[in-house]
Amino acid sequence: MENKKIATNDKLAAKNYEVTDYQSGSELENGLAVTHEQVSDVYMEGTVDATIENYQGTGEDVKIPEEGFEQG
Repeated sequence: MENKKIATNDKLAAKNYEVTDYQSGSELENGLAVTHEQVSDVYMEGTVDATIENYQGTGEDVKIPEEGFEQG
């Protein structure tokens, strides 16, 4: 039983983000897609406070809504 559990954990740990994860029915792949998008947004924005600074050149800062993940 323990070896089977380790093999499953190794398989999960070896999974990387792929573009097709957005259309996947797998909870793991959907989670990777969401996490990838969040990290990408933060990296591009350069901040972790969920605010878009100087939105479209208007001089306004726009707060990004922070929504939890809905479990289905």
